[in-house]
Amino acid sequence: MPIADLDGIGTYYEWVGPAEKPVLVLSHSLGTDLSMWQPQVASLSEHFHLLRYDTRGHGRSSIPPGPYGVEMLGQDVLGLLDSLQIESFHFCGLSMGGLIGQWLGINAAARVRKLVLCNTASKIGNEAGWNDRIDAVLKNGLKPMIPGVLERWFTAGYRQHAPDSVAQTTRMLEAASPAGYAAASAAVRDADMRESVRHIHAPTLVIAGNNDLVTPPSDALRLVESIARARYIELPAAHLSNLEAADSFTLAVKDFLQA
Repeated sequence: MPIADLDGIGTYYEWVGPAEKPVLVLSHSLGTDLSMWQPQVASLSEHFHLLRYDTRGHGRSSIPPGPYGVEMLGQDVLGLLDSLQIESFHFCGLSMGGLIGQWLGINAAARVRKLVLCNTASKIGNEAGWNDRIDAVLKNGLKPMIPGVLERWFTAGYRQHAPDSVAQTTRMLEAASPAGYAAASAAVRDADMRESVRHIHAPTLVIAGNNDLVTPPSDALRLVESIARARYIELPAAHLSNLEAADSFTLAVKDFLQA
């Protein structure tokens, strides 16, 4: 099982695709794991050396005590890439992964070739809401929250017509560590890049879902306004647009990175 030891923190990762192709890192949302990207793997791995990983606190990576910060999560990515001797890379992150992508675009500008920020914002939610969620998860676990999470992550039509995908997402949430989820929630709570995001100079694609209530299109458009070399696309989806609008999402990412 490929696990990179980064100062005592194990980061699980998976490679797929030709080693001679450009590296594309995929970073998942809060409460999921690298399998969230499965609909993208077959197509993107034809064109990129695809690197998926489990963020600390998630999946098969270590769950060290929290709280975490977005800088910590970004440094984990750089540490993983250093351990794999990868200097430059494309990066695609969704929601929490998009916050990590913003941090990398600001703080590792020389290494980021192109950036895809999906269903994310430079500031997600508010402190009180995140504190309530963290307290609830530590007290009661994730299970009571899952129905509400699924309602925010997928439209009603998708939940009705794509039960297998929704069931797989449910299993990811059920398997998630409450401690890891709470620790990573603190990173999302505290991340505020509304000013510093202007320092991103990498070509950037911002993807929004037209029915996303978590990070609505207005949040995505603010990112586009703040990033000098940003493009925008809006897909018919709620929060997990890579699942709900999988084909359109994959094509948009591939076309942008290959342009």
